[in-house]
Amino acid sequence: MRFDESYSGKVFIMSRPSHEEADVILYGMPMDWTVSFRPGSRFGPNRIREASLGLEEYSPYLDRHLEEVNYFDAGDIPLPFGNPERSLNLIRDYVEKILEQGKFPLGMGGEHLVTWPVIQAVHEKYDDLAVIHIDAHADLRVEYEGEALSHSTPIRKICERIGPKNVYSFGIRSGMREEFQYAEESGMHMSKFEVVEPLKEILPTLAGRNVYVTIDIDVLDPAFAPGTGTAEAGGISSKELLEAIHAIAASEVNVVGADLVEVAPAYDPTEQTQIAASKFIREILLGWIKS
Repeated sequence: MRFDESYSGKVFIMSRPSHEEADVILYGMPMDWTVSFRPGSRFGPNRIREASLGLEEYSPYLDRHLEEVNYFDAGDIPLPFGNPERSLNLIRDYVEKILEQGKFPLGMGGEHLVTWPVIQAVHEKYDDLAVIHIDAHADLRVEYEGEALSHSTPIRKICERIGPKNVYSFGIRSGMREEFQYAEESGMHMSKFEVVEPLKEILPTLAGRNVYVTIDIDVLDPAFAPGTGTAEAGGISSKELLEAIHAIAASEVNVVGADLVEVAPAYDPTEQTQIAASKFIREILLGWIKS
């Protein structure tokens, strides 16, 4: 578990040199041990960092500059290849340390199962937690082909942890019939196909709440993000996801942590997926971190 300044690998643009003084810890979760289709998201965090070097530090959307946000890129958590249970435990312990120090955890995946241990840690600190989930897939399975630890299961686990009425999913366009039935019967909120308008309707009801936001890059149509393990046609545009990020920034919710997952660079030789992801991370840093 590294929180010092000894890391010498790639870092997100304008990462500060000191962990101690940072308000935000940006970290990678390079795990893709349970994916159901195409592996490779373990390489996502570093490629997002590389793509960030092509960004401007200034956001014309938010009229803010990255120099206004004090964040430290801690690199990737060293995870044991092929061991999901131990990897998840290490992620939970890592995020617990970030929270103990009063810092904002901003994770980059990795497959979507990595969100589960993060929520465990965040919920320990914030027992009134709500989760905003932006994704193409419901991720509400109990198991996938007999495996309870699967990137198809994190939102079901989160519902069972914090209560389904505290979970809000947007952009969902893929899943088993049983997953959609669970969403309807359990009382969780699920918006199929669309993100921005239903999100704007929900945000006022979450005013003052502690909220964790998890974004799966495959909410985007493959035309905008082909570099992901389980691409799903019919998604939103990059512009629409930026609008959703900015809507959260303009709301009165208290974002206490976030992640962006499932970037799998090998499937996108154009690099547009990681380029988009790096911009989303920039806008999250500038919009959700209140100075």
